[in-house]
Amino acid sequence: MSTQALIDVHELDISYTVAGQRTHAVRRLSFSLDQGETLAIVGESGCGKSTLANALLGLLPGTASIDHGQLRIDGIDRAQARERTWQQLRGRAIGLVPQDPMVSLNPTLRIGRQIAEALLLARGRRYPGLEADVLALLTQVGLDEPSVRARQYPHELSGGMRQRVLIAIALAGEPRLIIADEPTSALDVTVQRRILDHLQQLVAERGISLLIITHDLGMACDRADRLLVMRQGQCVEQGTPRQILWGAQQPYTRSLLDAAPAFVPRHRPQQVISQRPMLRLDAVGKRFALPGQDTPFTALHGLSLEVHAGQTLAIVGESGSGKSTALRIALGLERPDQGRVEWFGQDVSDYSWRQLRPLRRRIQLVQQDPFAALDPRFTVFDSLVEPLVSFGLLRGQALELKARELIARVHLPVAFLDRLPRELSGGQRQRVAIARALALEPEVLLLDEPVSALDVSVQAQILALLDELQRDLGMAYVLVSHDLSVVASVADQVLVLQRGHMVEQGPAAQVFSRPSSDYTRALIEAIPGHSRSVLPVAV
Repeated sequence: MSTQALIDVHELDISYTVAGQRTHAVRRLSFSLDQGETLAIVGESGCGKSTLANALLGLLPGTASIDHGQLRIDGIDRAQARERTWQQLRGRAIGLVPQDPMVSLNPTLRIGRQIAEALLLARGRRYPGLEADVLALLTQVGLDEPSVRARQYPHELSGGMRQRVLIAIALAGEPRLIIADEPTSALDVTVQRRILDHLQQLVAERGISLLIITHDLGMACDRADRLLVMRQGQCVEQGTPRQILWGAQQPYTRSLLDAAPAFVPRHRPQQVISQRPMLRLDAVGKRFALPGQDTPFTALHGLSLEVHAGQTLAIVGESGSGKSTALRIALGLERPDQGRVEWFGQDVSDYSWRQLRPLRRRIQLVQQDPFAALDPRFTVFDSLVEPLVSFGLLRGQALELKARELIARVHLPVAFLDRLPRELSGGQRQRVAIARALALEPEVLLLDEPVSALDVSVQAQILALLDELQRDLGMAYVLVSHDLSVVASVADQVLVLQRGHMVEQGPAAQVFSRPSSDYTRALIEAIPGHSRSVLPVAV
């Protein structure tokens, strides 16, 4: 290992100035990162993690400034470096895996073209093996059928697949440092393990340094050599995973550990199952045409499920297993090619949009990507009241009161009602999306990875809120999640999908304690955070 740190940050201050108001995002932050080392920076949304990542890449916006301190890369202070200097570093010396895959990928270019552009930027010219290198990168990050994926557009991939494409782009320039900003927030546990295994292999074999920015303490403890805990722009604690897990000195660090969902199946009094389900899928199948392929891709094979009042059904499986397709069919956004979809006893399989509209107040969706789900031109207030205005339910002062009630339910200040989505963190945007789904007081809520973008403490608040609403209102939930710890803590029933096939279904406690499928067992074994169960040692 080099005697000189690859990254050396000393007493760094970063602030933003918007409309004459100055906000300190990073305060007197100091840390170092050696060649070949993995450092995880952990903290809640808005603590300054992503601001630090942008500073290390020279990508701070015009409203931000480095007010004090040093930012040394390879021994040279880059705090006030010009754009040309950063262009020489980005991609070749420092690679980035950003948090939001749909925003970071060009929707008008095929996946293969975007990876090829990264390779050409790194090598400076076209070369004979370009196409083969594109396919090799897609294979390295765990995408099946790389030749097919290379011809697809971002919207044709699942959220997890898009995230893996971003990792492939980051690897294209063979950088010495990879900054991974929530690199696996959209990935299921088995793919998450495969990706992180690959990144760690690069660290070990090529001496690459890895800076992981995450709210997932379990993953951070499993993967990092050192952890740095941030709060409100400041470092509150640093140490090895064992020191943080078993000897945390600060109350804030201990609160993060306590808020992380434990892999413990939900236990509550047995619910009385209503005779008629609120939502029912009967032998539903769905096929999609793929570009350049004569045979359509079958996303679902005869899926059957029932959702009853007051209960939570969780659908789990790897990215591309058909989870989100099942939700879209349940909501009427896609029509099944076979089988039936019933809402509250009515067969809606062939309903038009106009026929479905009267029922839409009773079933709502919380999407996986909060930035794409919110209109960037709408304030938070406009987004929250849009469903109410659309159905003509409230107006005037009543809308204002309802918006205040909804924003309070998801633990955001009332002042946020005047903000735009771009002025919110990823976790804050997701809470707004959840509040909007609750506006019409639906009877069934479909949740597509509702807490994947949230830090653990806010995640715990949202899950507690959903549990409270379910108990008070008798709402039914269909939860799609790759986080089996979350699923275990909130689900009554679990359905496991693999490549569109249902491989297991039953009560959550039974599925997690006595899984009958090898695939389910593999999912459980891949859950991050097992280091928390390791016996403590002297620190």
